[in-house]
Amino acid sequence: MSKRLVAALAAFLSTACIGVAILAIGGAALFNPNGTAVAQSPSRITNVSLSTSSQAEIQQLQSLVQQYQAREQQRIAREQQLQQQIEQNSGQVQQAQQQMQEIRQLLMALQQRGLITITDDGQILINR
Repeated sequence: MSKRLVAALAAFLSTACIGVAILAIGGAALFNPNGTAVAQSPSRITNVSLSTSSQAEIQQLQSLVQQYQAREQQRIAREQQLQQQIEQNSGQVQQAQQQMQEIRQLLMALQQRGLITITDDGQILINR
């Protein structure tokens, strides 16, 4: 026999053995009277009776969730309020900077005309 024929026959036999084993295991599981029904599996629980302590724990946890949600809403409101204050303060700072620039320009104009003298230490002297 050729090597290819021997290899093909060995592959067929090993595949057949594995297939028969799979079918045997599947059949045994299918016809097992002690098996677990699908409706009783944990993923399909539909009717659960809780003890009083479990219900109390659930209510307590729900209360905590509501408290955390209320705190989160307060935090968001406070954050928005602070953001508005920042915007207001930023506008005030810009206005103050503009006024300072105008005052500097006025002092420079008065100094250029000789009406005032600004010393190195920041004193303003009025010239007569």
